[in-house]
Amino acid sequence: MCGLAGFWAFRHLPYSPTDTAQRMADTLIHRGPDDAGVWVDEAAGLAFAHRRLAILDLSPAGHQPMVSATGRYVIVFNGEIYNHQDLRRDLDILGSAPVWRGHSDTETLLACFESWGVEKTLRATVGMFALALWDRSTRTLTLARDRMGEKPLYYGWVNQALVFGSELKSLRAFPGFDNPINRGALSLFLRYDYVPAPWSIYEKIWKLPPGCYVQFHGCSEPYETGGDVKPYWRVVEAIEVGLQEPFIGSETEATEELEQRLRCSIAGQMIADVPVGAFLSGGIDSSTVVALMQDLSPRPVKTFTIGFHERNYNEAEHAKAVARHLGTDHTEFYVTPKDAMAVIPQLSSLYDEPFADASQIPTFMVSQLARSQVTVSLSGDGGDELFGGYHRYFGRYTLWRRLAGLPMTLRRALAFFLTIPSPRGWDRLFAILQPVLPPFLQAKLTGDKIPQLVELLVLDSVAIYHYYCLSHWRHPAKELVLGATEPETIFSCPHQWPPSMAKGRRFFEEVMMFLDQLTYLPDDILVKVDRAAMGVSLETRVPFLDHRVVEFAWQLPLAMKIRRSQSKWLLRQVLYKYVPKELIERPKMGFAVPLDQWLRGPLREWAEDLLSAERLTREGFLDPKPVRQKWAEHLSGLCNRASYLWGVLMWEAFLEGT
Repeated sequence: MCGLAGFWAFRHLPYSPTDTAQRMADTLIHRGPDDAGVWVDEAAGLAFAHRRLAILDLSPAGHQPMVSATGRYVIVFNGEIYNHQDLRRDLDILGSAPVWRGHSDTETLLACFESWGVEKTLRATVGMFALALWDRSTRTLTLARDRMGEKPLYYGWVNQALVFGSELKSLRAFPGFDNPINRGALSLFLRYDYVPAPWSIYEKIWKLPPGCYVQFHGCSEPYETGGDVKPYWRVVEAIEVGLQEPFIGSETEATEELEQRLRCSIAGQMIADVPVGAFLSGGIDSSTVVALMQDLSPRPVKTFTIGFHERNYNEAEHAKAVARHLGTDHTEFYVTPKDAMAVIPQLSSLYDEPFADASQIPTFMVSQLARSQVTVSLSGDGGDELFGGYHRYFGRYTLWRRLAGLPMTLRRALAFFLTIPSPRGWDRLFAILQPVLPPFLQAKLTGDKIPQLVELLVLDSVAIYHYYCLSHWRHPAKELVLGATEPETIFSCPHQWPPSMAKGRRFFEEVMMFLDQLTYLPDDILVKVDRAAMGVSLETRVPFLDHRVVEFAWQLPLAMKIRRSQSKWLLRQVLYKYVPKELIERPKMGFAVPLDQWLRGPLREWAEDLLSAERLTREGFLDPKPVRQKWAEHLSGLCNRASYLWGVLMWEAFLEGT
């Protein structure tokens, strides 16, 4: 796990390329505190820089940038190739292996590129990565990213130079960086709480989408575009193949196959020359990962969790019970509001781009806790998107299906009735009804969700409703961001969906899982974990996102994922082999903080300063009126507007820090 940066200048630079590349890399020292390197091709105007967090081959033989055995290729690489020993054996069998200098996966990649070329090598990898590859023979620069988007890679144009790096801060270190804010991307951010690929918050800067590579061939490149991006693996194709060639075995056989694929993935990801542990929340996903890790390990696995003193946000007791049953070496830390709020000033620097998933705070804190004992930590991310874990995958569709049969006039009348009590009034009613509600509803019904139900009633498409459910500000380009036009996304482009989904021949739950795997998973969940962990020099690995697990998940019938309103049915069957049901069966809680309470209390002064009408007017990006209205509603205590306000606050904190 490392940080990379570089540039290709198509005109003479009035400054040292070595010094420039070094400055770019120095902004990423948190991603790689163990070593640093720069490589320059002065004739071409190209420079690579690297910061290393040593995980495999801790010797100087793993130093980067690395030149291939023949001298043709040079690489900077961030990530891990879990099957690199298998790739070495393949090269040995073919007689095309070089004389190996060490046992790093970087050296393996270079040998594969020399023997097989770019696309075949990328297709052969099992791992997570972002890389830049320079072909000195053809003067071609290749940028590539792993299949599911675990590792970040930004690139774009600054002063007619192509710049690239693991984080935006490395691009901003390039001399003369003054790219303006992309107001369309800002609109997307305020809708989703993240900036989706391929956009970034800056004009002329892009994120390389997962599973893709892009190549540049010289000074004829246009300075306004993101280049000819090509996929070497596509979620869309994996989904369509899985749907057309479904798994036809029994439930027992499906359980065994899933367990075997997960064991294979986890075994590969436990390989390291440094200490390895795991995050453990006590939920289905992390408990499954830890259970299989412990079964594969001769020693107690180090596990980490954080807890909250606020009961509705605390899963630490559940994690402790799972850890005790599995026999892990467990560490927990209970977070106070003071602890969590101390993290907030660091967020704009950590995330480097506006990012407003509030679980970024506990994610950073559990990463900090894990880094005190290990250098690598496995996580359970991806299980929800692959196996139907989110409540919206079944609860909302069931409700929509029942309501869709009602006449629109009746639905509008019901929507009006629901708006009469305040959200606080609905909370009081739900509190009265809680003793008679089924367990799976007790933690989910709150007054703040009534507005979503109102919107559900009056919309004529469940696909549009899913889009709205993922939106915080519903119409950011119209009601909030000044001078913005919001770009289209995959949600409004069914022609980019798997064909059977685009033609309406699949369950809507599957459509939601597909959309989340292309958007929410790589651009929110994986960004959150990568920046939080790398902020403390911790490598995270995500076993569920091994592409062989992803492909198998899409072969499974929906009934093996969601059954009688129970999520992740098949994954539970794997977990029940190792952990008793009674330690697992409880309502899904999520990894959250009591943000609504904090904004009315200890964070109020900080928020008031960032949300002042004078500040917003002076900056000229946001209309102060709707922001101040949401803030007043939140402070009144009658409504919870934290989901609107946190995005604005993180934007303002980003702007203040740049």
